[in-house]
Amino acid sequence: MSIVITGATGQLGRLVIADLLAAGVPADRITAVARNEEKAADLAAQGVKIAVADYDEPASFAGVFGAGDRVLLISGSEPGRRIPQHAAVIDAAKAAGVAQLAYTGIFGGPANKMLLGAEHHATEQLIRESGLPYTFLRNNWYSEMAVRDLPAAIESGVIVNSAGPDARLATATREDYAAAAAVVLTTDGHLNEAYELGGDTAWTFTEFAEELTRQTGKPVVHQSIPNEEILAGLQSAGIPADFAKVLADIDVQTTAGALSATPGTLTKLIGRPTTPIATTITKLLS
Repeated sequence: MSIVITGATGQLGRLVIADLLAAGVPADRITAVARNEEKAADLAAQGVKIAVADYDEPASFAGVFGAGDRVLLISGSEPGRRIPQHAAVIDAAKAAGVAQLAYTGIFGGPANKMLLGAEHHATEQLIRESGLPYTFLRNNWYSEMAVRDLPAAIESGVIVNSAGPDARLATATREDYAAAAAVVLTTDGHLNEAYELGGDTAWTFTEFAEELTRQTGKPVVHQSIPNEEILAGLQSAGIPADFAKVLADIDVQTTAGALSATPGTLTKLIGRPTTPIATTITKLLS
């Protein structure tokens, strides 16, 4: 039996593998799935098995999984292509008879009305229909995504989006989500469960701007503008209309509370508090 991680050379996949190794899982019981061996050379150097497969080439997954394997399907990074990509993994996992298929979906599951969530909902349905024992890791927003535009915000003194003043996000870091994935892959009691995972504390963009001001000494404020302006700006930047609607919808649904709940499930799984957004800001600024 192996623990197989798809998308293993991505940021989340590498963290999951590091956590598995730290938990004492023998390296030769871990299989990292990557598009090419070169990207996984550092993992191979640690003794991790490497399987070359591509989400866009279903035949490449033949033989990747074995009966009794525990598999983590890390969602594809290209919206609009995820359903067939994920189906390739699900079909191969079913054919092999894996013991567990864990999937990184979206916080709230079907209750999350974000356009971005449609492919995640469809993937969960495919997994259910496959009959495979599953674990749905429904991750809230990643803190790293919230801070990626900090240099521009610091320079301009403003964080601009269409999220309302009371919109809250219960973010957690990749390290937090990776730790949860490692737990469900190495311990029992997680089959056919859907976990809503997010940070212990939900914050507003006003609070985010205040924390950034505190840490930098430079005034930063949050400015909410009409969603139509956000959509127009995305399209003028060359983003295809359909995808621009998906991105603009994130602020709409965030304002509606799609990412605000704090069920505490992530903390329970990993046995420690989640990483505060202030810590993520500090890490980026250091």
